[in-house]
Amino acid sequence: MKTVLEKIDANKIDFDSTVKYMVDKITEICEKIGPRAPGSKEEYEAQKSMAKDLEQWSDTVEIEGFTVHRQAFMGFIPFTVAMAILATIFFFKYPLVSLILTVLGFIPLILEFLMYKQFVDPLFIGHPSHNVIATRKAAGETKKRIIFVGHSDSQYEWILNYKLGGVGMKLFLIPGVVGLIICSIASLIKFIVLDLKGVDNPSVDTFFLVVGIILCIFIIPYIGFLFLQSFTKSVPGANDNLSGCLASMSVLKHLAEADVRFENTEVRVILTGSEEAGLRGAKAYAKAHEKELKEVETVVVACDTMRDLEYMYVYDRDLSGTLKHDKQAKELMRNAGLNCGYDFKYSSIYLGACDAAAFTQKGIKATGFAAMDPTPPRYYHTRLDTPELLVPEALKIGSQVMLEAAFLYDAEGLK
Repeated sequence: MKTVLEKIDANKIDFDSTVKYMVDKITEICEKIGPRAPGSKEEYEAQKSMAKDLEQWSDTVEIEGFTVHRQAFMGFIPFTVAMAILATIFFFKYPLVSLILTVLGFIPLILEFLMYKQFVDPLFIGHPSHNVIATRKAAGETKKRIIFVGHSDSQYEWILNYKLGGVGMKLFLIPGVVGLIICSIASLIKFIVLDLKGVDNPSVDTFFLVVGIILCIFIIPYIGFLFLQSFTKSVPGANDNLSGCLASMSVLKHLAEADVRFENTEVRVILTGSEEAGLRGAKAYAKAHEKELKEVETVVVACDTMRDLEYMYVYDRDLSGTLKHDKQAKELMRNAGLNCGYDFKYSSIYLGACDAAAFTQKGIKATGFAAMDPTPPRYYHTRLDTPELLVPEALKIGSQVMLEAAFLYDAEGLK
């Protein structure tokens, strides 16, 4: 299989100059616009700046609006923490109440944070957010379409990761979730043994007293959850995810500069808003354009953080491991990597999600492509994610592989 540089005049594709453009653009946005919270004016300003560049390489560039309840995604945390602490207190005398409280605490945790459902969104203030859609049309009839997606917003700072690093953060978060699980199980058992069966035994009472004391220890990680993230200060987001935005944009840049227009394949780039608020931009786009995306064969590649080369993967599973991406989409990206000399492994997102999940949920063939240490690294969602931490080589490889994927898809479609 020939690579892209063998298919067209190699002199028309200058990856080094494109990487310089990518670094310069990311630096410009970070310095002149700054952090871009979901649904903020800074998010929109950054999108308009990138849209202006996309106009040079696209036939159409559109900006579509939607409403995001940006604090809903993590706004459940104080409620869940309160339920966990109250459940611990009520465990000693009222196990049924304790059980009910743990269930109430779990509902938003699972539906919002793990499953990315818009469960408590109506309880929070709505803000305008946007998606940028740039399209390079096919020369003839459009018979298939490939879409590259990057999210243009940046997360509110994860204080625990900044202060403690990924491992230290997990030492709070994992025990917090485990404590809530143990409390629910212990409450159920105590309710059955003491209230339903009416067991009256000093040894049993002593056992449940010890369990209650152990549950009190988990109050410490519960409180730690309150400091997981700031609700007012967002981060620069140079790598997560301006790197994914610019890598996606580079595909259209190279096609335009090489004067390449596929005969029957449309190439599209989407810069989503509010991904960090629960994939809200991708969800809004997939819902609004579902019919269009299914009228002709469409494949979506969501490009996220392009930095940590040793962790450059094609994503197999997503949405906290509950969603499996399309086999053909994954193989397209893996084969594109092989054509460029890179043997990408499949990996999964076991906590969180990327924009590809919103499309896969709608039955549209999609996969994720990223290069980020899953620990996570200390720059992840913190003030450390600045242009100084960009890795040009990772940007270059990401750009090469996605361009190759476009050519490969045009030539062979999905196998």
